[in-house]
Amino acid sequence: MSRIENDNAIKVLKEGGIILYPTDTVWGIGCDATNPAAVAKIYKLKQRVESKALICLVNNFAMLERYVDNVPNIAYNILELADKPTTIIYDNPAGVAENLIAEDDTLAIRVASDEFCQKLIRYFGKPIVSTSANISGEPTPKSFKEISDEVLKGVDYIVNLHHEKKASNPSAIIKLSNDGKVQIIRD
Repeated sequence: MSRIENDNAIKVLKEGGIILYPTDTVWGIGCDATNPAAVAKIYKLKQRVESKALICLVNNFAMLERYVDNVPNIAYNILELADKPTTIIYDNPAGVAENLIAEDDTLAIRVASDEFCQKLIRYFGKPIVSTSANISGEPTPKSFKEISDEVLKGVDYIVNLHHEKKASNPSAIIKLSNDGKVQIIRD
């Protein structure tokens, strides 16, 4: 993995830009999850209403705990036992851009398993938004070649890694409420 790609992507993230990058699931559009202006750029590029929340990535449990007030204990079990990338929707997120938080005061977070994403987040030091690299309502691209020109031209930086890789499926999504309720959103 190229340190140059990390450095280039981090520079854009710190400047409030948006990146196109390979994740542990599909190609993603990302930005600094704590920067409301950067988050707004992603909503605009995707032509997506802000009430439809986005996922963000963290690199480990310690970072997860910094951005969720009360991580339910079951979350750790689910994440340790999951056999594929799993996103969990948590109650009461903290420290992220307000326009990233859903209307019901929840936030979808995935602990990234991809080596590039792990290092990018670690070096950046903050969560990164991760949403599929498509305009809302259009199919999720299965490879870099399937990403539309509109998305390619709309980002500030394209990570030059894994362009030949076929994407896996999107992550599973589970909603964990602080009252103990567990709901599977996407299997």
